[in-house]
Amino acid sequence: MDLGELGKRIQALRGERGMTLQELASTASVSVSMLSSVERGQKAPTVVVLARIAEGLGVPLTELLDQGPRTVLRRAAEQDVVDEPGGWRRVVLSPVVPGVNFEWIRSSLPPHCAAGEYPAYAPGSHEFVVVESGGLRIGVGAEVYHLEAGDSLYFSADAVHSYANLTAEPCHYYIAALIMRPRNAAPVRRWSAADPGA
Repeated sequence: MDLGELGKRIQALRGERGMTLQELASTASVSVSMLSSVERGQKAPTVVVLARIAEGLGVPLTELLDQGPRTVLRRAAEQDVVDEPGGWRRVVLSPVVPGVNFEWIRSSLPPHCAAGEYPAYAPGSHEFVVVESGGLRIGVGAEVYHLEAGDSLYFSADAVHSYANLTAEPCHYYIAALIMRPRNAAPVRRWSAADPGA
């Protein structure tokens, strides 16, 4: 649940009804401080509190919980394509959904190319990787995994991690990532050719 969006929705519905914060709090049998915190997106309300607020506003609970469109279509021409030095290519396949830090990416690494190291993400972050073709070396903390076509790996992404193709063939792989903060950090380092000692 996106608490900021929930708070804005409650505030907007209250404004449409011409209710003050105190009036809605009284009608919903919720403290003014709790309602204020919820509207500012600072506190996650319980289902009971949400049901009271919905009743006070005269709307179904589902209207408060509606987080936007249930489907988001992204055409092939709208996908973000990122071409990195050395021939590494990333295509972000997943559409952007507000409040959802999920990415589904198809990556292509040319022979002897490394994508670099990524910093540890916040606890609760996850990555799932499956190799479509070629070979992929994945480092997770101090551990190293070598995957071939059809192999998959899950890891908790709260550790430094890296991707490299040490083979003479191109590697194509998919990453499904659930990141607990916006994924805008650049890799710690990138190479155009894989480290021979990796």
